[in-house]
Amino acid sequence: MTSVHPEATTMTDKPITDEEIFAAHEGGKLGVSVPRAIADPRSLAIAYTPGVAKVSRAIAENADLAAKYTWSHRLVAVVSDGTAVLGLGDIGASASLPVMEGKAALFKTFGGLDSIPLVLDTTDVDEIVETLVRLRPSFGAVNLEDVAAPRCFELEQRLIEALDCPVMHDDQHGTAIVVLAALRGACTVLSRDIANLRVVISGAGAAGVACAKILLAAGVADVTMLDSRGIIHTGRENLNPIKTELAAQTNKAGLRGGLPEALAGADVFLGLSASTVPEEVVATMADDAIVFALSNPDPEIHPDVAGKYAAIVATGRSDFPNQINNVLAFPGIFRGALDVGARQITDNMKLAAAEAIAAVATDELAADHIVPSALDPRVAPEVAEAVARAAKADGVA
Repeated sequence: MTSVHPEATTMTDKPITDEEIFAAHEGGKLGVSVPRAIADPRSLAIAYTPGVAKVSRAIAENADLAAKYTWSHRLVAVVSDGTAVLGLGDIGASASLPVMEGKAALFKTFGGLDSIPLVLDTTDVDEIVETLVRLRPSFGAVNLEDVAAPRCFELEQRLIEALDCPVMHDDQHGTAIVVLAALRGACTVLSRDIANLRVVISGAGAAGVACAKILLAAGVADVTMLDSRGIIHTGRENLNPIKTELAAQTNKAGLRGGLPEALAGADVFLGLSASTVPEEVVATMADDAIVFALSNPDPEIHPDVAGKYAAIVATGRSDFPNQINNVLAFPGIFRGALDVGARQITDNMKLAAAEAIAAVATDELAADHIVPSALDPRVAPEVAEAVARAAKADGVA
């Protein structure tokens, strides 16, 4: 019997079946292309021995030539330990490889960048850092993917310090960038000022922490965060260092309790956890509320229910309006960073990416279209250009 996945649909397509999914993944989703044909003895001698020796000797004498004569400077390593994969959790390195292959396919499709999936059979931060430091001559940037919190924070920071190339954990920053872009679009539709919003974030994992930081950096003055134990505040015990830092920067009203206390009168709900939000709690939000229920495959509250009370609703799914999808961010971010030889991805580069995504949607903004489509071909080039400019302005290019 054929299984059907109603959650794996677009807004116009019929449901996707198991057979289609497995057929599309058979043999993997990646291959190596050869830009210059090797079809005769001459081309073989140029591409490989003896011709290649001249190129290797030249690079040995001047390492900078590797950027011109190899693919390394434009190759993204998509790296995971398989500990926080999509909605599947800790499934291990091998099971995470299809996701990393998919990510690499998106890099090529939307950013024109080659990438290689690297799944590591270790969760030790020291070992992962050492592995990537030793592999550094082979790639030009690192996209961390599906690494569990709070370890992902330490790993990203350690790699930024150890490597002289762009490093970004997409589950953190890709999500945060697209959320900020979508929130700017929503504010434009509703004629609201982002600085005056009271935002509630449910989920203090990788994405939640990054969203809180980028929203604060973008001028949102009032952010309240919740984890599985409720509202994060300075009076709570046993907070890890990341949450301790956030407690000092958020919850300006000093709220205590859980979602009902946090959402009463709130302007924005940002869901980044597997929790559910009762309808009666959403009903207590402010007028013209904004609900981003991004848990996949099941949003924290169904969009049709949230729409009874909220002026704008977004999810992470493709079968509802306003999909918050990381593919709007990461291809252009890495493309822009690599185009100008950036040594790192700065906060200003992330903010520039969000502004560029929001700008693409400007002429088509509506309550059901606050961000561009994930398939919009205009997005990645605009993001790349904005990120490149910001890298130059920050002096990291």
